[in-house]
Amino acid sequence: MPVWIPRLAAGAGPIYLGIAEAIAAAIAAGELRPGDRLPTHRALAGALGVDLTTITRAYAEARRRGLVEAVVGRGTFIRAGAPAPALSAGGKVDLGMNLPPLPPTLPGLLQQGLARLLAAGDPAALLTYRRGAGAAAERAAGAAWLAPCLPGLAAERVLLSPGAQPALLAVLGLLAGPGELVLTEQLTYPGLRAAAAQLRLRLHGLPGDAAGLLPEALEEACRTLRPRALYCIPTMQNPMAVTMPLERRQAIAAIARRHGLPILEDDAYGLLPAHPLPALASLAPELTWHVATLAKLLSPALRLAYVAVPDQAAAGRLAAALRANVLMPSPLLTGVVTGWVEDGTAAALRDAIRAEAAARQALARGILPAPLVTAPPEGLHLWLRLPAPWGRRDFMARLREERGLAVVPSDAFAPDPAVPPPDAVRLSLGAAPSQEALGEALRAVAEMLAAAVPAAELDVV
Repeated sequence: MPVWIPRLAAGAGPIYLGIAEAIAAAIAAGELRPGDRLPTHRALAGALGVDLTTITRAYAEARRRGLVEAVVGRGTFIRAGAPAPALSAGGKVDLGMNLPPLPPTLPGLLQQGLARLLAAGDPAALLTYRRGAGAAAERAAGAAWLAPCLPGLAAERVLLSPGAQPALLAVLGLLAGPGELVLTEQLTYPGLRAAAAQLRLRLHGLPGDAAGLLPEALEEACRTLRPRALYCIPTMQNPMAVTMPLERRQAIAAIARRHGLPILEDDAYGLLPAHPLPALASLAPELTWHVATLAKLLSPALRLAYVAVPDQAAAGRLAAALRANVLMPSPLLTGVVTGWVEDGTAAALRDAIRAEAAARQALARGILPAPLVTAPPEGLHLWLRLPAPWGRRDFMARLREERGLAVVPSDAFAPDPAVPPPDAVRLSLGAAPSQEALGEALRAVAEMLAAAVPAAELDVV
């Protein structure tokens, strides 16, 4: 993994606590995973411009919270099971991990799908290596799956990747080189930040409003910053939960066309709405690399993403890049998913997840104060702005320590360390085992919002 460096907002309290909170936020967001090695004390002190004592105190605080463990002679590592999942009377609840609700039929469908796949064809062909980024039938299924957002998409423009993250890394590597600039929304997906760090790219967040990325900000950035690409999530943006309306998408596509700016469109949630909007890749197909994972629509167990590319030349370049870093998608998984797309099982699963997500969003709207929340009606997460005097780190720490609840603060999504993120947190609704357990967790969040901030925390400057 790339070297992880925390992003610390100026004036947010003691630096060592800020580092410990940043570790917790990165774990909750999936940016740091069990077994990942943290920078050495000396390396992190140099990167942040602080003394070794500060880093020692920060890592000690992270160990006290059960986030990391130190191995003599090897370094400091993220602990397995950190952070602990939230607990409630209804079972385990995690408001930090963004994933779809688990359909009760999914385990049985997986068993049936694998059995049918193995019985229908040559098992040996499914249990060996393959060349390329998807067989013809699999790419045709991908084009059919993406049709609501990308009508008329040719199967030859569709590639398969074992998840969205390898596709993001591969596309970014094709579009920009070390030191070059990629534009993002004001806050962006942590996986994009990790990929950019791996490739040594610079990120620059652009302001937005209730309709998403501001066209005038993109226009100005294209004129003055010489960006190599724009990365954005137009539907149910992660984390801010905003969806660009068609008019905004058309404006963004027109600016990109005018400046010849490639677009990396992360459409993880594009098919969740009952009435999907046209993807940017349908408005500027010659510029747009469209990545659509099934992990957010069906299940993280299906580590598969469809990638729609601008043309045949782009397909060849991306296939080579994917082969270089992940070799191939799993023939077993792609075979199961292809069968599900063809027989309607995938659509039925998506519809069931959409209905459950809508019910959970309605539950959240009935519990959390509406003026503070941005929540797509059928989305998997919501964005909670914190009322003064709450700070995001204080709120996250109090929720964890007093209620056992994990949420992800805005720091985890900040593309530019020089720009302090707002005091807000992302709440994910899909991991709760039931609506009852989710309701209990959300009521705890609402009670914490209404609680007084301790005087000791208010004194921190």
